[in-house]
Amino acid sequence: MRGWEIICGAAFVLILFLGQALMQPSSTLPPGKRFLLWIAQGFGSGRIPVAPGTFGSIVGLLWFAALLASGKLWVLILGTLAGVALSAWVCDFAEKQLRQKDPESVVLDEIAAMPFCFLAWVWLTLSKTGSFPTLDYAEQHWVWLLTIFILFRLFDVAKPWPVRQSQWLPGGWGITIDDVLAAVYVNLLVLLIEAAKAARAHWS
Repeated sequence: MRGWEIICGAAFVLILFLGQALMQPSSTLPPGKRFLLWIAQGFGSGRIPVAPGTFGSIVGLLWFAALLASGKLWVLILGTLAGVALSAWVCDFAEKQLRQKDPESVVLDEIAAMPFCFLAWVWLTLSKTGSFPTLDYAEQHWVWLLTIFILFRLFDVAKPWPVRQSQWLPGGWGITIDDVLAAVYVNLLVLLIEAAKAARAHWS
């Protein structure tokens, strides 16, 4: 087992443990609804009182790694789209159960949007190498992974137009689409960075 797999696994277990330890009692809900709420809250990561969106995004990195491990572009695209659809539905449910507009503890939207953040990076890798990026390749380019993660958190917090405005969409779509739009900003910036690097290499 590689070092990064141990770190990711330990981080996921720690997030789940903290989320469960800080879980507010919800015994009034039947088991099925408790389970859906647990998913909406990022498998417990959203219950962490400090920076729940960041912890949810870390879980999103693990979701992206799982899709990348398939080694197939169609699995990445289909899984990404399915994650967004699931997020819209489950987050809508959670919003109604918690009786809050876009509850802070609901972080499935961050998890679902994380693979979207890497679509430009995957496309650039395919263009350069002619093959789908593996987990080993991602590990070797960890600076890109960290940069994309940080950019997503910045855009998700700053919410430039039309990210903030999209929050007024009804139900779970208002919770989810703003993160997807933040991911679009990340992809555009990744493409700009690569274009700038190519131009500098051309003129040097």
